[in-house]
Amino acid sequence: MKILLTNDDGYEAENIKSLFNELSKDHEVWMVAPKNNCSGMSAAISYLNEIEVIKVDERIYAVDGTPADCSYLGLLSIVDFEFDIVISGINHGANIGNDVLYSGTVGAAVGGRNLKFPPIAISVASYDAKDLDFLTKKSIELMNRIVNQGSDFIGKVININFPDITEEEYKGCVASGLSRRGIPAKPIQIDSQESSNEISKYRYNLSGEPLKDSFMTDAEAIKNGYVSISVLDYSLNSSDYIQEITEFLDE
Repeated sequence: MKILLTNDDGYEAENIKSLFNELSKDHEVWMVAPKNNCSGMSAAISYLNEIEVIKVDERIYAVDGTPADCSYLGLLSIVDFEFDIVISGINHGANIGNDVLYSGTVGAAVGGRNLKFPPIAISVASYDAKDLDFLTKKSIELMNRIVNQGSDFIGKVININFPDITEEEYKGCVASGLSRRGIPAKPIQIDSQESSNEISKYRYNLSGEPLKDSFMTDAEAIKNGYVSISVLDYSLNSSDYIQEITEFLDE
């Protein structure tokens, strides 16, 4: 397959390099990833800015922009053919529940949802995975299984989250839905010489705790040591509600 590999941690991140090297043994892989860490940028694009693209090596490009810019340029500019699939990750840190709304990893994957196979966002609940070799090989195994069933998920994004486990600790994979979260912690106010009555500085705090639900959530799967696999629907199709809206407008 022709694979566009991207992430939000940057092209020099250890996890994406491991995935690039392993995928390249059997596929044609192009890494188009941010020049710098772009975590939390969701599907933002550099609409009003010029975007610098640096060819780092054969089939490796660093983009001075957002994760979504990487997908956009990789799919439409850098090469003259169509990719079969977009793989985003392996992200340093989990992307579960409401976090998928802000995730640059997921935001980069979204751009590939109309290709031959559904895009896959992959994350691990660790910033220094203890068995990256296992995570890499298991990610590719899951990719192959998804590709074999790809027609079932056209237009969707597959979101995979690993707990930080070794091969010996692997329990299996579970299908899951997105967890809801409780109220997030208050932003942290930063005291500095610039602080005054008119100017304040804040930093994001922890997300709300995942809530238990009537179904298996991604957060619960990770907590119990299982690999979580969820389907995200980014079709943004509102046509089903046209009639309902028409009815209340006509009242």
